[in-house]
Amino acid sequence: MDRLNWIQSFVRVVETGSFSAVAREYNTTQPTISKQIAALEDYLDVQLLTRSTRKLQLTLEGERFFEHCQGLLDAVEEAKASVGQRQNPVGTLRVNCPVAFGQHQIMPYLKGFLARYPNLKLDLMMSDNFVDLVEEGVDLAMRIGQVNDPALIVHPIGLTHRITIASVDYFHNRQEPKIPEELIDHNCIVYTRLVTGYEWHFQLPTGETTKVTVKGNLQVDNSTAIREAVLSGIGIAVCPVWLFGELIQSDRLKIILKDYQPTPLPIHVVYRRGRFISAKVRCFIEYFTNEFRLNPWLSGYGMKSSI
Repeated sequence: MDRLNWIQSFVRVVETGSFSAVAREYNTTQPTISKQIAALEDYLDVQLLTRSTRKLQLTLEGERFFEHCQGLLDAVEEAKASVGQRQNPVGTLRVNCPVAFGQHQIMPYLKGFLARYPNLKLDLMMSDNFVDLVEEGVDLAMRIGQVNDPALIVHPIGLTHRITIASVDYFHNRQEPKIPEELIDHNCIVYTRLVTGYEWHFQLPTGETTKVTVKGNLQVDNSTAIREAVLSGIGIAVCPVWLFGELIQSDRLKIILKDYQPTPLPIHVVYRRGRFISAKVRCFIEYFTNEFRLNPWLSGYGMKSSI
């Protein structure tokens, strides 16, 4: 078992390029990881890594060994899955997701998920930045919108339905837009992490799509900040319907352009290509796919009636 741990540490050191990063991931110390690599080199009687103050580099022998180690670890995971681990996964599952989505759509389901898999420990990393799954040691990430990364396996698990919304106070001295083109006369709050930016896309009642280039005096890179900006009356935003929750039914907010739905965004689970999908990753995907299917805000059913 010690030798398998040495190999796991070696693979992660190569993938992250850092002893310290692996130590943080395994909740241990940098000298401990360094000793494991040294013990592995002593056992193999070969130098695997060259170390300098600036970087780590594989030797030729290290490159060959690293390739074999990846296959070995995949085989270990496959062996675990073949003897019932899928029903009872163990270990730590590291998941990355956007902050607001994690707060509003992941956290409410976690009690049920952890109760179903009591031997699993979840490490939830919430960030609006697109983290590098290899460098951060992340098993899977949840991403909203299109994903175009050939290094990742992309698994769709739901849809983020969106609405065009503002506070009632914002319309106190303003005319409510009746068609998307009238948004150009309003102050629009833009979420900069969408590739469309200031170009908002709407589905017409005919099924066609129209695009409107909006303008405004506020752009932010955080969904929670957009929520607060809307509530404070700064302007109009296109937001996920789940971002406001029960506040949608309150007299503080007004959904506009109901006949022109902002284009829904797919919700994906992504994980590294070329590695065996572990039992804990598979269970997470299956659990949240089923839960999202029952949620009208995250599926293709009943969204309009819910707002």
